[in-house]
Amino acid sequence: MTTISPERIAQIEARRDELQAQMARGDLPSERFVAVSKEYAELDPVARAAGEVRRLRAELDTLSDMEEEGDPELKQMARDEGDSIRTALPQAERALALALLPRDAADERAAMLEIRAGTGGDEAALFAGDLFRMYQRYAERQGWRVELISASSSESGGFKEAIASVEGKGVFARLKFESGVHRVQRVPTTEAGGRIHTSAATVAVLPEAEDVDIKIDDKDLRIDVYRSSGPGGQSVNTTDSAVRIVHIPTGLTVIQQDEKSQHKNKAKALKVLRTRLYEMERERLHSERAGARKSMVGSGDRSERIRTYNFPQGRVTDHRINLTLHRLPEILQGEMDELLGALIAEDEAERLASLDG
Repeated sequence: MTTISPERIAQIEARRDELQAQMARGDLPSERFVAVSKEYAELDPVARAAGEVRRLRAELDTLSDMEEEGDPELKQMARDEGDSIRTALPQAERALALALLPRDAADERAAMLEIRAGTGGDEAALFAGDLFRMYQRYAERQGWRVELISASSSESGGFKEAIASVEGKGVFARLKFESGVHRVQRVPTTEAGGRIHTSAATVAVLPEAEDVDIKIDDKDLRIDVYRSSGPGGQSVNTTDSAVRIVHIPTGLTVIQQDEKSQHKNKAKALKVLRTRLYEMERERLHSERAGARKSMVGSGDRSERIRTYNFPQGRVTDHRINLTLHRLPEILQGEMDELLGALIAEDEAERLASLDG
């Protein structure tokens, strides 16, 4: 792992102190104060981690000198304390290296969660419903808010498609590695012979766009309104409240008909469209910057099979990091911290390794 030099630590702490002094003067224009306080908030945790590394290194130098000279009892005490610091120092240096890694600017954002049934017919739709409820329960545990944007239900009670907005602190950072193909192996309730069926659902987690990210020109949109229809073609609304928005430059199309109000449907459709356009721009920039190397965990390839949920064995296996947990019922109830934590840790390890490479 890359060792951070004393000079770099001094630079970090000096910049933090400079920003603190600027804010304390109280003479900054409001716009400048906002920028300075934002930089300070981002840098302060890094400076604290740097300060801890500096403190431990200084203590170790002092104790090393004491180990060289002094009476035997003092030497032994210095040796014991030095051993303790030699154990703590690599952990502190790793924490500092992690704090210095470039951050995904979208990590603190809300996310758009999209789940679609894949191969497997009704069983795939039921599984898509299971996944949606799993994320919903996890969000509740985190104190996040989930708003269903649109849903297409299957006759069996699952979802052909469900789109939801998830709002809260650090939503995208926790959920961004969920994008991909999720596979389920279980015996369907309709299966008389007890055979295990395999079906799949696709999950996409996109950081929600803010108005300042994506400017959408009215002339680039084609908006159609029509009468909503429910399953089997039955009318669910007697007014033209359903909205279809086509973004002409990209061909992206969003349909929204869950609300009885045309204005609400249009607002929700624009929110989904803005998020998808923002994700397209993020992918373009990522492709330009990524070069040949691709992160194992964070590729976000939605055609990649990332996880298997095996009901007969009660296990969940994440294929990207070769992790198997025999806790399937608990995970489906939203107990996902161990799983998501392992993915985040693996991504951090990959990025730290790329600094050394």
